[in-house]
Amino acid sequence: MTNESGPLPPGSIIGIIGGGQLGRMLAIAAAQIGYRCHIYAPEDTPCAADVALRHVRGDYADIDALTAFARNVDVLTYEFENIPADPLHALAAFDLHPNATALELAQDRLSEKDYILGHGGRPADYRAISTLADLETALAEIGTPAILKTRRFGYDGKGQARIGDSDGAAAAWAKIGEQPAVLEAFVPFGMEFSILLVRGRDGEIRLWDAPENRHEHGILAHSRVPGGGIIAEQKAAAGDLARTVAEALDYVGLLTFEFFAGADGPVFNEMAPRVHNSGHWTIEGAFTSQFENHIRAICGLPLGDTNLAASRVEMDNLIGAEAEDWMRWLKTDRAHLHLYGKGEARPGRKMGHVTRLYFD
Repeated sequence: MTNESGPLPPGSIIGIIGGGQLGRMLAIAAAQIGYRCHIYAPEDTPCAADVALRHVRGDYADIDALTAFARNVDVLTYEFENIPADPLHALAAFDLHPNATALELAQDRLSEKDYILGHGGRPADYRAISTLADLETALAEIGTPAILKTRRFGYDGKGQARIGDSDGAAAAWAKIGEQPAVLEAFVPFGMEFSILLVRGRDGEIRLWDAPENRHEHGILAHSRVPGGGIIAEQKAAAGDLARTVAEALDYVGLLTFEFFAGADGPVFNEMAPRVHNSGHWTIEGAFTSQFENHIRAICGLPLGDTNLAASRVEMDNLIGAEAEDWMRWLKTDRAHLHLYGKGEARPGRKMGHVTRLYFD
């Protein structure tokens, strides 16, 4: 199907490319306001399919299968960024949000940093790396410690190697599989935070308060809102950059930016063209969640209120075996448990999260 102008009425079908927990929570939010969802994913039993009307099994690179999927929905979106961009460009005749250009940009760390720099943002000092010789030269320029990251398909700490001194170049290059990469200077920072932005089809933009984030082993472990310390001083500048980029990309939907809060202001880390783990707290902690507002945006609806619904909100990821202690959270007042139905609780796998609201 192709979408006509104007808001999509309840009962319309949203096609979600990707079958993970983000797709699951999008489908739940869509159902609450009367929409139905079809899931496209290569897995036999993706967790998003548990709460969707239909699951179509197909490869993300299969343009014919994706096109057939698109013909049977009213609007398309995707729930994670490790999907090849070229097949999504091929869906240009259909109603896809966010656009494939934003996805393509976010998939390449070098292009992303160049783009942010060109729009007034400040990433850490960086260099493009194609060979071990490039890496050795860049380390001499940037210094150590530094972080070597693959240009493409890295998340939750994957595809990264920290270099403590110049002697570690060869080991780091081998660790990332000798792939095209970006070397980033180490940034001294006090806190990490994110900006969650939603932009509607009509160009309206709303932001949530900036959560303070804590990572363990490269995986988000905890978010709290409002963020403390210097985050309060830096979130306005970070939000201005997010608005500029969203407008330049003609973006529709939820867009996330991660920052380091340093002595000289916010340092851009990366962006994600999708709903984001650091925004899970919004389901109970804001008047309108990131998931509902993403659905509102792509369907052409008015955006919802992004203000806090409590004085303070905290979210903890349940990673691996931590989800086995689910009964503890059901016995905890003002704790909201979300389990993703993923099956095996492997180490490092996000199995669920818990949100707690406080009214000081």
